Amino acid sequence: MGNPHITIDLGKLEKNARSITRLCAEHAIQVTGVTKCTCGSPEVAGAMLRGGVSSIGESRMQNIHRLKAAGIDTSFMLLRIPSLSDVEEVIANVDVSLNSELAVINALSEAALRRGLVHAIIIMVDLGDLREGVWPDDLVPFVREVVGLEGVRIVGLGTNLTCFAGVIPSEDNMRRLVEQACEIERSFGLALEYLSAGSSSALPLLAAGKMPRRINHLRIGEAILLGLETAHRSPWPDTYQDAFVLYSEVIELKRKASVPIGEVSGDAFGRKPVFVDKGEMDRAILDIGREDIDVEGVRPVDPRLSILGATSGVLVMDVTAAQGSIRVGDLLAFSPNYAALLAAMDSQYVEKRPFPRGEHDAATR
Repeated sequence: MGNPHITIDLGKLEKNARSITRLCAEHAIQVTGVTKCTCGSPEVAGAMLRGGVSSIGESRMQNIHRLKAAGIDTSFMLLRIPSLSDVEEVIANVDVSLNSELAVINALSEAALRRGLVHAIIIMVDLGDLREGVWPDDLVPFVREVVGLEGVRIVGLGTNLTCFAGVIPSEDNMRRLVEQACEIERSFGLALEYLSAGSSSALPLLAAGKMPRRINHLRIGEAILLGLETAHRSPWPDTYQDAFVLYSEVIELKRKASVPIGEVSGDAFGRKPVFVDKGEMDRAILDIGREDIDVEGVRPVDPRLSILGATSGVLVMDVTAAQGSIRVGDLLAFSPNYAALLAAMDSQYVEKRPFPRGEHDAATR
């Protein structure tokens, strides 16, 4: 039992979080640790908190419920803008939510008033990535509609960059966020607690000393989880890139041709695979497939091995260069990227094995 599985080195995650939060603290920036890629793993959230994040950010209410049920005691930020159908749940379970729709904010206000609460909101501003956010020209009239509402309190402005269109945080767009904040404060007499500049893609700008001083909050996931900044997918200094390792078992190992025999159509997913004639090769079939991972997002830890393709349930690999050292029943290790990690953590067929740092051998047996 337990194959395929993914190991989670909590010690490495804590170290990654500490490296990121230390850098951010030098610039008076708080970090919300984002656990959405791990589907709200309580163990991952705990490691992030031990590493110094000030709160936990999640995109789905189910994951927030999971974290709370597991005893994670912290402030929670809802990262995905709330749906109208979720407002009661948001008010009851979330400390801060990111918002960009008046109809939803009105509903949050009404739900909070029914409970005798005041809910904190960060208004999102679209600075060009074309995901959620109020367009800058519309921000002042938008805020004018919100400031008079009881039950909600504007605690900051935020923006999302890189995630959808790939727009990179820059001195220019960060300065525009600060200018928007100053205008809102002047116009409405507000003192904004948060200027939330985005995600791991903001780290290079911060490290270069080019982040405006008013920016005081980041929402960091990938740099902690995988040790990568997301603008260029470069390893971040003083972090581990292997806190998550995916394992799958060899269930068939045979020497076969490298190209199909017969007329070829599309595969099970409608793709037309391309094959290179390399003669006969040692081909391994593993017990994991597209139902469990983003196949294009995993890389064999052993550089001698390569992925040929996958069906829904199995992965096919060329293991010829291993020169007969691989056997049926062996576990092969893979490094996942963000998309593959998300898929694996979401798959009910991939066992999750968190372990403290230094217990890797026991966790992989």
